Amino acid sequence: MPVSAEIETRLRAAFSPERLEIVDESEAHRGHAGYREGGESHFRITLRAPAFAPMSRVERHRAVHAALGPELVGRIHALALDVSG
Repeated sequence: MPVSAEIETRLRAAFSPERLEIVDESEAHRGHAGYREGGESHFRITLRAPAFAPMSRVERHRAVHAALGPELVGRIHALALDVSG
């Protein structure tokens, strides 16, 4: 399964988001650290879910990382998050 599909599956299951956008920005990082041929190394995620409303920015980011799990996060070089409730 592609990394982007794993991200989507895990985030939808954990947060039932009202909005979820996952953009693979890997190609923009060609030649830089962490780039892998075929992409799926650098992602930008926009996530809107009521569960995030009472959380601080740090808590939101920690919740996303926990939902993705250490194995999946370990395969991603860069993860830019725009998360709100």
